[in-house]
Amino acid sequence: MVQDLVKKGQNSFKPIHYSYSEIKKITNNFKVKLGVGSCGSIFGGKLRSGPTVAVKMMDKTTASSQEFLRFVAAIGRVDHANVMPLIGFCFEGQNRALVYDLMPNGSIQKYISPKEGDPNSYVSLSIENLYKISLGVARGIDYLHRNCDIQAPHLGFKPHNVLLDENMVPKISDFGLAKVCPGLSNAAPEFYYKSIGEVEHNSDVYSFGMLLVGMINTVKKKTHSTASPESQNDHSSSRIHDQLVEGRDMIEIKDATAEEKMMIKKLMEVASICIQMKPADRPSMSDVVKMLEQEEGEC
Repeated sequence: MVQDLVKKGQNSFKPIHYSYSEIKKITNNFKVKLGVGSCGSIFGGKLRSGPTVAVKMMDKTTASSQEFLRFVAAIGRVDHANVMPLIGFCFEGQNRALVYDLMPNGSIQKYISPKEGDPNSYVSLSIENLYKISLGVARGIDYLHRNCDIQAPHLGFKPHNVLLDENMVPKISDFGLAKVCPGLSNAAPEFYYKSIGEVEHNSDVYSFGMLLVGMINTVKKKTHSTASPESQNDHSSSRIHDQLVEGRDMIEIKDATAEEKMMIKKLMEVASICIQMKPADRPSMSDVVKMLEQEEGEC
């Protein structure tokens, strides 16, 4: 079955098919556990050729053999600077795994929020870097929505799924996993209130908006905010939207250039329209990219 799939994909089928014994060698018998995702455990490893990798074991997948292989074939052809490429996979009996490059700078999560109970784990980024990362993520999601074989919502999009390479270029990971893993969800209200609308591309737009809110909050850590304690503790989307639109949580940015202030203002504007409660009121990711690119060109 795997051989037929590879032949069908021909040159467009890029991932390497690893046996389970090869996966064990790559991970040194699963010695270094990096974490646990919605589909299973993630282990660090090293290829014979030298590169370090992350091996995602698909222990919790509910996909059939054909569904899993179709998924691998689809994500294996994804080619975009801001999307994590799949470099290999394992499909042997009940053993299934995905192999990716290991991103040296981790996820954006540690740059926008410290680990629980460890305030010193927070790592600061410049406003310019935050803006460039935001634009890169927007381009990656737009590509997944429009220009690849999947053309489906990410659904599990969150800060942990935005990884940063050695040059701080963002790479979206875990795209398409909603097709093969149970329990994936994001922050969009339609996940919880079915009367609001169907879960679709606009759900990713909402999650992207919440990512921007997190980035904006990193700037607040360095500044003085005039927001009331009540508003600071209320993280509902409606409260955040009102604060962004009405300027009730505007902040003075110490030592920021005029260009940096424009970047933050643009991020706030984009975030406010992305986190609209009704999916139909949110922009497409193509429109989001255009808005962010416009500001980049002006700065």
